[in-house]
Amino acid sequence: MGAIGSAQGWVLLILGVAALAMELYALVDALSHRTDAYPAAGKRTKNFWVILLVIAVALGFVSVFNVIGGFVGLIAVVAGGVYLADVRPALRQVSGKGGSRQGPYGPW
Repeated sequence: MGAIGSAQGWVLLILGVAALAMELYALVDALSHRTDAYPAAGKRTKNFWVILLVIAVALGFVSVFNVIGGFVGLIAVVAGGVYLADVRPALRQVSGKGGSRQGPYGPW
């Protein structure tokens, strides 16, 4: 039973590091966009997203080492995921960096 517990520990560590990397990527990307691009894309302000993602990175860092429960790490992943899935594509489209993504029924 010790080997299974050890394997689970390694898997959780790898997933935690991957989640932290995603949160850091979201934060760096949020910092790289102009302040006026956020309202132009119909999203909350740059300050809001930067503060939210800084908190997410901090919570993700703490949860990697299992100092606090996994639920807090999940909140951090959701914050980073929402930014990357919703805000980043809108910012890229407003900035002219995003291509015209066409799905089978029109633009995404």
